[in-house]
Amino acid sequence: MSNSSSITHFLLLALADTRQMQLLHFCLLLGISLAALLGNGLIISAIAYSHHLHTPMFFFLLNLALSDLGSICTTVPKAMHNSLWDTRNISYTGCAAQLFFFLFFIVAEFSLLTIMCYDRYVSICKRLHYGTLLGNKACAHMVAAAWASAFLHALLHTVNTFSLPLCHGNALGQFFCEIPQILKLSCSKSLLRELGLIAISACLALGCFVFNVFSYVQIFRAVLRIPSEQGRHKAFSTCLPHLAVVTLFLSTGIFSDLKPSSISSPSLDLTLSVLYSVVPPALNPLIYSLRNQELKAAVWTLMTG
Repeated sequence: MSNSSSITHFLLLALADTRQMQLLHFCLLLGISLAALLGNGLIISAIAYSHHLHTPMFFFLLNLALSDLGSICTTVPKAMHNSLWDTRNISYTGCAAQLFFFLFFIVAEFSLLTIMCYDRYVSICKRLHYGTLLGNKACAHMVAAAWASAFLHALLHTVNTFSLPLCHGNALGQFFCEIPQILKLSCSKSLLRELGLIAISACLALGCFVFNVFSYVQIFRAVLRIPSEQGRHKAFSTCLPHLAVVTLFLSTGIFSDLKPSSISSPSLDLTLSVLYSVVPPALNPLIYSLRNQELKAAVWTLMTG
């Protein structure tokens, strides 16, 4: 038995048991992280330097790319380091910092996706009021609220989680530090306090999910009423990338949290955690750039000078 005052480090879940598989996982993570850095970096640079992309939709996309860069830089480098050097250690303060920044960027991404859904709803269903509802100040305030709420959310959860006494060892069943794995090590009655915060966060996430569903029902109803096929195609081309990103992000995260215990296994948990924490930041730039001609043209111009 140990307590949190004696714990100086945690043991993360090893991605593989053999040396060959560890090196293979290192190469895969390196490729994914480079793809995420390149894709999101190109999107940020293209939007920043192309004045015709200084619109609410691309402003929100720029912030989404920033959150993607932050989330993948929080979890992947340590996993790559452990795979390359055949170790599982992460320091106590390093685990707390990783948990804080992971929550910060994940919550910011979910908030930004909800704001982008509102942007699509206003542009299609409230087109005449778009300039009023989504002016420069309104966009700046929404993005600031998203980042501020993510910071507060991450701070509360991190402080509360690491204030709990830990008496069930220091081995985490995940390749990065996350709240459910740390709570398994706790033996405190104040665990209910953290579970209460998680319940509140779940309710807020459910509210955002319902808002997304309601908005897209209204969007598709409005799009189907557009008389011209070209108009419908243009409307769908701006909505489908966002819908694909939201679906990928939410489906993997929700299934990871709500899957039945009967089908739970370390390999499945590891796969799901990679799907919702590592894959979306690498795929989001590809999803958004494939169907957006303006963004593709701006990226091409940036690359070719």
